[in-house]
Amino acid sequence: MPHTIVIFGASGDLTSRKLIPALYLLHRKKRLPPDTRIVGFARSDFSHEVWRSDLEKTTKQFEPKEFEEADWKTFASNIYYQSGDAKDPAAYAALNKLFTQIEPAGEVTRLYYLSTMPSLYAPAAQQLSAAGLVDESKGPRRLIIEKPFGVDRASAEALNHALHQVLKERQIYRIDHYLGKETVQNLLVLRFANMIFEPLWNRNFIEHVQITAAEEVTVGSRAGYYNNSGILRDMFQNHLLQLLMITAMEAPAKYNADLVRDEKVKVLRAVRPYREEDFATHTIRGQYDGYLQEKDVPAGSQTATFAALKLHVDNWRWSGVPFYLRSGKAMSCRTTQIVIQFREPPLMLFSEGSRRVEGNRLVIQVQPAEGIQLQMQSKVPDQGMRITQTALDFRFAKEFKGVLPEAYQRLLLDAMNGDASLFARSDEVELAWGIIDPILAGWNSSAAPPLDVYPRGEWGPERGTKWMEDQKREWFDVCPVLH
Repeated sequence: MPHTIVIFGASGDLTSRKLIPALYLLHRKKRLPPDTRIVGFARSDFSHEVWRSDLEKTTKQFEPKEFEEADWKTFASNIYYQSGDAKDPAAYAALNKLFTQIEPAGEVTRLYYLSTMPSLYAPAAQQLSAAGLVDESKGPRRLIIEKPFGVDRASAEALNHALHQVLKERQIYRIDHYLGKETVQNLLVLRFANMIFEPLWNRNFIEHVQITAAEEVTVGSRAGYYNNSGILRDMFQNHLLQLLMITAMEAPAKYNADLVRDEKVKVLRAVRPYREEDFATHTIRGQYDGYLQEKDVPAGSQTATFAALKLHVDNWRWSGVPFYLRSGKAMSCRTTQIVIQFREPPLMLFSEGSRRVEGNRLVIQVQPAEGIQLQMQSKVPDQGMRITQTALDFRFAKEFKGVLPEAYQRLLLDAMNGDASLFARSDEVELAWGIIDPILAGWNSSAAPPLDVYPRGEWGPERGTKWMEDQKREWFDVCPVLH
């Protein structure tokens, strides 16, 4: 079936930096559905030719190794542009007129990608409906929206309600680029296609789990947005809770969107709510040194740029196993990783019997050193029964050199094919906010932990390290080695 992809906010950075390069690479791989058209929609006044020329320049910039003139010309011949205001009904009439000119007769699948300010999500959906552009009598109609999905549970519920007034839930694709990463999808394969791990993936063998998303960069030019968002809204409500869900979920009966998302939602429902004293004992918050001097940050801002949370998933598999979630700006290095810390041996049998022996550790590197390391104890040769920790190391870059695609390729292709497995569902979004909202409220109360200033280039506040030591645990503070 022919496809038309309409990108609202087409003059924005996401379109030129991510969306068009992803679609172009899918075209090069011959994975775009046949007869696919791309329509840009924004207030800027461009002709088809001018927009194609601009996109050619930016695609060369962002994909220099993959760019081929002949492939681009074929791809660009199906790119169009329609100027208009997302709140103006007349713009949708003009858009519909363009469809009649460029689409073939018969059924056509249409994707509307809202790469706009979040405040335009509901108005754009309502205008599309009023213009008859989400009616499915002539083919599927799907709407893709970028995060943030609200700023708290109330606004997320209001957005979902507004979207559900004009669209069915199966038509709505809430995109989180973390779920498009090969390493995140590989976590499902690691768990459910390898019997070596799944029997051990429970409270009997796992002591705790760490999920870290660290960034070297500061807030930079995003300070105005970030100061109203903070680390919990920016990273925890979406990315880190998505990784928690995939790490902790049960196996679905089969791999399809509804069943996968059902199991993810069960994890969120099992997360133990915080009591009043938990805000001080189960959370750490910090702000990097120099944040208050960033442009557009108000004097005395209490916005956290670092957070660590201790969560419990109260079900049969995970009862008693703490999950530590951590993220921050201006940290030691850029890394997103999941650490499965197995229990220590109950008894040390060898020559250093009085020495504590670390439990095995499974490290899943989501980015940038995509791979998996299994850390285990081994005998040191020619030194009696002295043991040391060694690692089995799998790297995507080594095993699958040059074929690790950017996340948007997979997500766009799935949306075209109607596969919502890697997209967030409305109840999932609302439950995630239901976990984060009380913490935000607690941080604005007398129960809040101190907002510690931490130096740039470290692993967050010193209090966070001591917090783990007091629990007889330690963070896996290791920067990945890029090969």
